[in-house]
Amino acid sequence: MDHKSLPALRDTIMTALERYHAGPRNIIVQLCLSLAGIALQMPSWPDAVQTMIDSFGRNPATVPLLLQFLTLLPEELNSNTKIPVTTQVFNCLRSWIIAGEVSSASLAETPLFAFSFEALASEELFDAAVDVICEVIHETQEIDDNMAVIELIVPRVIALKPQLLKQHEDPEKIKGYARIFAEAGETYRLLLLQHTETFFPIVEAIGECSAYPDLDIVPITFPFWMRLAQNIGKKSSVSPLFLDAYRNLMRVIIRHLHFPPDSDALTGQEADAFRSFRHVMGDTLKDCCFVLRTDTCLLATYELITTALSRGPEALSWQEIEAPLFAMRSMGAEVDPNDHNAVPKIMDLIPSLPNHPRVRYAALLIISRYTEWINMHPDYIRFQLQYISTGFEDSDTEVSAAAGQALKYLCQDCKQHLVDFLPTLHTFLSTTGSKLVQDDRRQVYEAIAHVISAMPMERAAESLRTFSLDILGQVHAISTRQTVAAQDEIVNINGIDGLENLEIMLHVIRSFGEELPAACQNTCQQAWLVFDAFLSKYGSNYDVAERTTRVLRHGISFFGNVALPVASAVVERMSLAFEATGYASYLWIAGKVIDAFGDEEEQTLRGSFRTLYERSTAKVVSLLQVKSPSDLPDVLEDYVQMLLRLTDKGPDIFFQSSAFPLAFRAAMAALTVVHSDIIFAALDLFRVILTHDCLSSNSHPPPKFPLYAAAIVAIFEKEGYELVGYLLAGLMSDFPEDSTSTVVSIFRAISFAWGVQLISCLPAVLEQLPPASATNEAKSRFFAIGGREYDKVKYAILELNRASRKTRERRRAALVGS
Repeated sequence: MDHKSLPALRDTIMTALERYHAGPRNIIVQLCLSLAGIALQMPSWPDAVQTMIDSFGRNPATVPLLLQFLTLLPEELNSNTKIPVTTQVFNCLRSWIIAGEVSSASLAETPLFAFSFEALASEELFDAAVDVICEVIHETQEIDDNMAVIELIVPRVIALKPQLLKQHEDPEKIKGYARIFAEAGETYRLLLLQHTETFFPIVEAIGECSAYPDLDIVPITFPFWMRLAQNIGKKSSVSPLFLDAYRNLMRVIIRHLHFPPDSDALTGQEADAFRSFRHVMGDTLKDCCFVLRTDTCLLATYELITTALSRGPEALSWQEIEAPLFAMRSMGAEVDPNDHNAVPKIMDLIPSLPNHPRVRYAALLIISRYTEWINMHPDYIRFQLQYISTGFEDSDTEVSAAAGQALKYLCQDCKQHLVDFLPTLHTFLSTTGSKLVQDDRRQVYEAIAHVISAMPMERAAESLRTFSLDILGQVHAISTRQTVAAQDEIVNINGIDGLENLEIMLHVIRSFGEELPAACQNTCQQAWLVFDAFLSKYGSNYDVAERTTRVLRHGISFFGNVALPVASAVVERMSLAFEATGYASYLWIAGKVIDAFGDEEEQTLRGSFRTLYERSTAKVVSLLQVKSPSDLPDVLEDYVQMLLRLTDKGPDIFFQSSAFPLAFRAAMAALTVVHSDIIFAALDLFRVILTHDCLSSNSHPPPKFPLYAAAIVAIFEKEGYELVGYLLAGLMSDFPEDSTSTVVSIFRAISFAWGVQLISCLPAVLEQLPPASATNEAKSRFFAIGGREYDKVKYAILELNRASRKTRERRRAALVGS
């Protein structure tokens, strides 16, 4: 039939099918068969199934027609040999195999099985045929149940092996064959191990695909090698064929690791993609180690380097050395720290490597990866330090960065052996530190901190004091200058960068315990004088605020109670700095001080808390007058967190201050910020306030409880209506789902203490909520909240929350549909 007539015939049959939707059944079957045949022969109707779903799947009366068509379509595909096989036919067949409507066994009984393999010779059908063959193989994973089909598939797959040579110049064809071989290898890997000689040509074919120069094709084979290695690892003996396969694979991967001869020609994106892919290939080298043993792989890689070096520098390219070094680095995760065979040869080889930046970079990263081994062989440490030190002098920034990483891991894993080298490291910083970029300098300080952490406490304290005073002395010099330093001077090693180095040291060392060694006893006051002067002069610089407060945070943890004498001064400085700048970090550190020392009764300290509370509240209120809450997320989060600490450590300050009503309103503003951490903190604050013990019936309350209660009652009577509005609006819009339980607790407290007021204000509050947030019916049900019936409050809120969520979901679905 002329293809031009098919659309009209299709439309006529679909009309007839709709007319006879009630039967008779034999007419429905014949019409569906006709439509199935047209669908398989009509390339211009690629979405036949979707068309049938749209036409007959929406009306319950016609759904049986759709089901009949879907049932007959795969049968027609399998049985009608007159239908010309097109890409559409293969695509349809694949979809039915995936859906389970066509099994591999039933397909094998039809001409389509053989034709799927024959279609690989067709340019037009190749990709679709590959898809079908891969699905057929995949569906035979249950080996015992599908052995008859597997016996048909495997010879046909093996027969494709010569095509790898024949089609070598066509990457798209090789990619398709690689998919077939890899799928067969993964699916039949247990058969590979049981009947190695019969199935081994599949392994050889996958090896050829792994060796193909197109790096888009190579990774198709990696899952096979990984899973086969896992299976081999469970066997007591391994066929030499598999050992040879993994030896060849290792050599192939190392060859792929080579940078191109003109690596500078790679674009930035190409270079990044290649570097990323090298790490993927490194994982496959670990599979080789799993099968061949790590020392065997390392020695083979070592021999590649020594063979290349033996040819002399004139005939040597840096790529020939760098690629095996990268392979050694990848295998490093599998190295036995007690190895005495391969790793010593590698370590002895490093000094003789060419002085090329890429080679030096790779060698330094080998040291980084092998530090656990070096820890077991400390005789190598002196040499490693010399090699690393030379790396810092390299003009290539990546080499210098690799040296920093190597030093960090060497000091981290070998710290016990490096204690005697600390003076050398201090000298290195004094002479070379200023020449390093900050990232490298920070890694050196981190490395030194690891060594200090391994020292006896008194020596560790002396060493930390030495390095810390070096840094603080530089900061002090900036603070006491007659002129104001420029931004770059503030940032460099003498300022912010120096504080970053101090921060990383304190982060690693953390603490010397509750009793500080004598060397640290007076350093807290000395350090604070430096920080105070620095903040007084440069505290309006945002970077200074951020870095200084981060160091102070570690200082609070490190010094513990020794910092108590300066705590009030710290709070006072944070209060003034926040008032002047509005930087959230000052509130953050003030909250940490309250948390650490809030239980102390020292009057000066508690006075500083009160001053901080009142000044910071006034500042937040002034900021909210010129900015929306959404523009102040950091400030509001740290402010509310500070208030939470104050309710716990200083309720007398929190409730009895004139700042309390302002703080209450500021916390309500925080409820409008679409940020989970801020909302949770603000809700916690209102829960703490409205469930405070001072509001419960107690015949003998603590003396200040009536004062607290009076403050809470007064503020709720003034602001309660607005708070209830914020809570319900947030519950039905932007509050996190996990916050519902806190909202329930707050409403229970409100209904207990202010039940009458709640009932009277709810109608107006619900009326003001957006109509789209929940249906009127849901709002009316919620109004059923009453007095002190706790469970009624809980279930009413949960029901309103669910109703609102469903309303929002329906609205989103409608928007997507439109």
